[in-house]
Amino acid sequence: MNAKLEEIDGKYVATLVGELDTAAAVEVEEILKPLYTSDGKDVVIDCTDLEYIASSGLRILISILKGAKATGSQVVMRGVNDDIKNVFKLTGFISIFEFE
Repeated sequence: MNAKLEEIDGKYVATLVGELDTAAAVEVEEILKPLYTSDGKDVVIDCTDLEYIASSGLRILISILKGAKATGSQVVMRGVNDDIKNVFKLTGFISIFEFE
């Protein structure tokens, strides 16, 4: 699993590559922790190369969404493949995230 966080054009962009499973979640959470308080900046989570997400990964995304909404920011999921989008549907999270 590889994760990186950048600031591009006044937005936070988090890029997730590989499998966000329970073993990778601790490291990914540490990298993405600044997004828990996004300081009013919108957040883009690029999932173009994300192959798998476990419940621990979903928990991280929910925490990011809560923190962003608290500061008036928007969170957009980008490049989510059909398998991962199906996980969002099965968990009911499809309606609380915005996808592009």
